[in-house]
Amino acid sequence: MDSFMEALCNTAVGFLVSLATWIAVAWWLSIPMTWGENFLITGIFTVVSIVRSYALRRLFNGRSVWTSIKLRFAPNVTGAAG
Repeated sequence: MDSFMEALCNTAVGFLVSLATWIAVAWWLSIPMTWGENFLITGIFTVVSIVRSYALRRLFNGRSVWTSIKLRFAPNVTGAAG
């Protein structure tokens, strides 16, 4: 549960930092954007960040991303051609 709370907190803080950064960059470059567009762009980058973080964690734990996905969603599949 502690790892989940850490990941949740990390993602929330990352979202807020990204949102503030994106608003500052858009303002600095005079890019007209609504709040909704800012949230959408930040949300997309947050999802990409979560996927990247998961993939790297699996890589450094010695398990491929695909192996982890198979074990999670299809634990009884052996992968042998039949």
